Amino acid sequence: MAAKTARSQSTASEAGSFEHGILSELPATAICGNDITSSCLYVSALSILQAGQWEPFALLMVAAVLFLFRSIYAEVVGALPLNGGAYNALLNTTSKSWASVAACLTILSYMATAVISANEAVHYAHSLWHGLPLIAATIGLLAFFMVLTIFGITESATVAVVIFLTHITTLTLLLGVGGYYVATHGTELLMQNLQAPLEHGDPVKALFFGFCAAMLGISGFESSANFVEEQKEGVFPKTLRNMWVAVSVFNPTMALLALALVPVVGVDEHREALLAHMGGQAGGQWLSWLVSVDATLVLSGAVLTSYVGVNGLVRRMTLDRCLPQFLLKTNRRGTTHRIIIIFFLLTVSVLLITDAKIEALAGVYTLSFLAVMALFAFGNVLLKVRRARLPRPVKASWLSVLIGLSAVLAGLAGNALMHPDYLRIFLQYFIPALAIIAVMLGRISLLTGCLFVVRTISTSISQFMNRISVSIITKIDQINSQQMVFFTRGDNIANLNSAMLYVKKNEHTNRIKFVTVVKDQDSVPPKLSHDVEFLDKAYPEIDIELVVIEGVFGPELIRELSQEWGIPTNLMFIGSHGGRFRFDQASLGGVRLII
Repeated sequence: MAAKTARSQSTASEAGSFEHGILSELPATAICGNDITSSCLYVSALSILQAGQWEPFALLMVAAVLFLFRSIYAEVVGALPLNGGAYNALLNTTSKSWASVAACLTILSYMATAVISANEAVHYAHSLWHGLPLIAATIGLLAFFMVLTIFGITESATVAVVIFLTHITTLTLLLGVGGYYVATHGTELLMQNLQAPLEHGDPVKALFFGFCAAMLGISGFESSANFVEEQKEGVFPKTLRNMWVAVSVFNPTMALLALALVPVVGVDEHREALLAHMGGQAGGQWLSWLVSVDATLVLSGAVLTSYVGVNGLVRRMTLDRCLPQFLLKTNRRGTTHRIIIIFFLLTVSVLLITDAKIEALAGVYTLSFLAVMALFAFGNVLLKVRRARLPRPVKASWLSVLIGLSAVLAGLAGNALMHPDYLRIFLQYFIPALAIIAVMLGRISLLTGCLFVVRTISTSISQFMNRISVSIITKIDQINSQQMVFFTRGDNIANLNSAMLYVKKNEHTNRIKFVTVVKDQDSVPPKLSHDVEFLDKAYPEIDIELVVIEGVFGPELIRELSQEWGIPTNLMFIGSHGGRFRFDQASLGGVRLII
């Protein structure tokens, strides 16, 4: 998987023996071997609970499937000798979308790896110190490695080799001491376990579900493909062979030893630290202590591997613009701390949601890991079909690929059937991760769609607002179109201006008529026309009109003009009149005095 690319890169750069990033067989095997061999610390108990006495055969079936995947991986990596595993395989044979699916599964696999490894390490440490709070200690271990990763500390090749050799030695010692104990104390318990009733009743079902649970025992096999660029030429196939040998030897024999040392009905009680319990049964407290220390060490190393691996994968995906660019922010030490902190929070959420139950954690881990394996086999199929001309040192037969793919899919389906609730937990994390990737990959289309929606809404709102604006303007024009009338007897410009100021302040109009009533044209005030023209220029927003009427000013004339012009009498104004004015105000029909 692509996630462990960064681990190998940092390993190669930090290990003193690999100045040029070239790994020989032992360190390369140690880096990936620590992953795959640590699984026997918990897979024995899980498979016994499903398969009972058929557990060794289930693990041998898994070893057979792994043998097929040796050639599957060798062909893909031989043709595409680049870091990245399933992500790289799909990226070079199909689209970025499919590669991103593999990446999401890889991230989820790393989440489950970190949680289950930390939880198992704490359980083995708990066998040494019974007062250790399990969940709090697991969170503390995850936080510890988060801080270490933020500070830039990664596992070196030397440490990887020491952990690997210590672990292999411990497992070999456990098998030797356990075998001696069985040889000297008899096989009565083994015979009883072989005759114990099966969990699923039917041996075929027991073997199938045991096989599905035992598939967890090969998790980590994909690790070598993630740092192939750091390996010497020809080392990669040897790492596959070495991992297969380790799984084929230790997993079935450890399962058989468990049946000889622990009653099947008692496995559930010790499933979190079964191998430590087996060591205590066979060799005493010292061997139980040694197994617990070894398990704590190798499983803690797997936690660190998860942090470094997911950091590398997310960085690569972010650089490929599959994830938001803010994740690339680095601190003073040059590490992408945001990725590491987010990963820590996600692992803690998985721990709390599953309530630290080993089966739930293993279920999520198995589903994600098997999905990645299936996608790698699918990538092999695409490589054969779409990249047939690429040279490759090894070619897996179609039969091997199809059988291997079918076996992994069967294991995937079986785990989903055994624990539908684990599938739900798996989907709770996988679907949001996939949604984020989908948004990032389709962000141009999404942004284009958003732009279209915004423009459509904006256009609709603009049209609506334009209609409102036109309506308001029309209403304003309608109100202002109402004409006013001011009756004037002379050409006193001060009075005329006072009338204009009154109208402007008190009335809504942009039209006014100055009306003067005379006996004949010779009686028109001489300067009135000039004064009106001046006021028309002084008040450009108001249309001023001068009307000269020959007649007699009075109520009758006012009524006639009101009807003719459509102007109500209350919108006709006059100046104050003196005592000689022969009409009272009431007789004028509501004409207003404004001066």
